[in-house]
Amino acid sequence: MGFQQYRSPSTGQPVRAVLFDTFGTVVDWRTGVAREVAAFATAHARTFDAEAFADDWRALYQPAMNAIRSGRRSFTKLDTLHRENLDQALRHHGIDPDRVSMEALKELNKSWHRLPPWPDSVDGLARIRRHYVVGPLSNGNTSLLVDMARNAGLPWDVVIGSDMTRTYKPLPEAYLRTAAFLDLDPGEVMLAAAHNSDLRAARESGLATAFVVRPTEHGPGQVADLVPEGGWDLVASSITELADRLGA
Repeated sequence: MGFQQYRSPSTGQPVRAVLFDTFGTVVDWRTGVAREVAAFATAHARTFDAEAFADDWRALYQPAMNAIRSGRRSFTKLDTLHRENLDQALRHHGIDPDRVSMEALKELNKSWHRLPPWPDSVDGLARIRRHYVVGPLSNGNTSLLVDMARNAGLPWDVVIGSDMTRTYKPLPEAYLRTAAFLDLDPGEVMLAAAHNSDLRAARESGLATAFVVRPTEHGPGQVADLVPEGGWDLVASSITELADRLGA
């Protein structure tokens, strides 16, 4: 008996592509950034909490994109936003970015390109890819996502960055334009994410949804996104378990 495509209960359509939020769902951004921040601190004879620095840098992520979502600022790629936010994070931790070489700042900003995958990500994606198109549906720009995939060994079929869709999640266009690039109806695309808010916006845009639980994305004290908060099509504790759920 041949493989049967998973049919989404919420859309009523067979899923052709399973696309993934990346930061937190596929890769462990906190550990990866903290590791490189610690090396930066050592190289510059500084002492600070690298994980707290990673948290502070990440906390500037949504506010920076909100200026673009609201129309107050024209589209600017995530690498640029990360670089601007890095200056703020450095100042918050007592470092004047003007006293750090441009090359060192550029290299630290590239830490977002070198994030480690969660232990289940590569195997799970490879299994799902046997039967579905797989790729990121991320706020990352294309070069960031390509570098991330090469560094982490992520077996994407396609990479469609936010600099291609020219918008940021959770605006509907981020989901709809990605589906359109693949010549798929929104209901033929499943978003897999560790964030209920992302899944909510995807579902409102007509996509199928899968919640992948990542209870330590924000460290041991995480309080958000520990459980599914909507009637998502699938719920899994890992991407390998999601592959099981999809019959891959």
